[in-house]
Amino acid sequence: MASDRPKPMPWWQAVTARQWLVFSITSAAWLFDILEQRIFSLVRIPALSALMGLPGGDLQVQGTAKVATALMLMGCGVGGLAGGALGDRYGRARLLTCSITLYAICNALTAMAQTADQLVALLFVSGLSFGAVFGLAVAIITETAPPAARLAMLALLQVMSAVGNVLAAVIKLQVDALAVAGIIDMTNVWRVMFLIGATPIVLAVISALKLRETETWLRLKQKGELPKSAVNAYVELFRLPTDRRNLYFGTAISASGIVGLWAIGEYAVDLQDVIFTNYYLTDHAAAATKILVAQTKNWAYILQMIGGGLGMASFGWAAERFGRRPTFIATFLASFVTTAFAYWRMQSPGDAYWMMPLMYFFQLGALAGFSIYLPELFSARFRSTGVSFAYNLGRFAAAGGSFFSALMTTRVFAGLESPLPLRYSAIVMCSIFLFGAVTSYFAPETKGVPLRD
Repeated sequence: MASDRPKPMPWWQAVTARQWLVFSITSAAWLFDILEQRIFSLVRIPALSALMGLPGGDLQVQGTAKVATALMLMGCGVGGLAGGALGDRYGRARLLTCSITLYAICNALTAMAQTADQLVALLFVSGLSFGAVFGLAVAIITETAPPAARLAMLALLQVMSAVGNVLAAVIKLQVDALAVAGIIDMTNVWRVMFLIGATPIVLAVISALKLRETETWLRLKQKGELPKSAVNAYVELFRLPTDRRNLYFGTAISASGIVGLWAIGEYAVDLQDVIFTNYYLTDHAAAATKILVAQTKNWAYILQMIGGGLGMASFGWAAERFGRRPTFIATFLASFVTTAFAYWRMQSPGDAYWMMPLMYFFQLGALAGFSIYLPELFSARFRSTGVSFAYNLGRFAAAGGSFFSALMTTRVFAGLESPLPLRYSAIVMCSIFLFGAVTSYFAPETKGVPLRD
């Protein structure tokens, strides 16, 4: 009888202590990777405003911020493309430790930047380390987690990115409070934030001591089946028809979500800066308005990340229940609607408090899908290379999207009253979500398909 069947064991009970240790280190690396990027997002306008000597709402500051974002994303792309292939050749754990070390050191140096050019250059170098982490972490977890727990642990990996985002906002709130109390100069808040971003150097030490290569990678090394070089990893990947086809689809889907997040959703905080400033100036002095705007943006950010975390958890459930392709299609279509609506109708802090969580529920939900779907597309020999290529080529696309968005903001719509240039450029960019939905329709389904080792 059906009632006599034993209940399936919860997925977490299948995970050993060693597997939890590996997951803890790799997910912490991804958490801090996202935290570092979010610190940049939260303080890029105040930092550039201070270094350039211009108001945060000045179009020159806004344009430079978008260029800085684009260059950081280009660094992520270069680092990811190189890091994934080097990881497949020389070891994922080794490269992950190096990446953590690099982004911790770069944040310490960024805190000491004296010009906008120095800040932008250091952000590009930081991007080199940011880009490598995702593909390496996903490959390590995919090959370490037991089959029954793999999807849940990969989805949980992306939930850690939401935790990193929220943690960055909470830290910003605390640093702002110190500035309000007069303990820190308000103009140096951004420096303190970047200095805090150097603390993952402790994680780098732990990773160097505790993280080991996966059994799958060691078995390939023993058999002499690893790529002969980083370049050879790409040559072999493109030579094999199945991997090549999957690479095309994985890259297109990743690009759609990453462009949507970094070239559209990312700039919602800049729109909020203008909207909230105008909102509070009607009843408050300029000094009080600046504090209220910073606090309101932080709370809006925390709420949007809570929405994003729920979206990532929901994507994992939906992908297992309905399949990867249908879930991606629905997520991209919902991202199109909610993102365009938020940019079109946001007028007050109250609007941001519900529009941002809804928008990020779907935008970050798609990112959870990348950690689940991409490693299922590639064989073990090139898993890190394939995942890194697909994910980081999306970052290059996002860099191009940021440049295009900056062009529309500062050139095409520059004659319109602020914040209309920010609104209209974002709404035009939302077409990328429709591309993602169409691509997902033709992509291969991997639900129930065993990993190719």
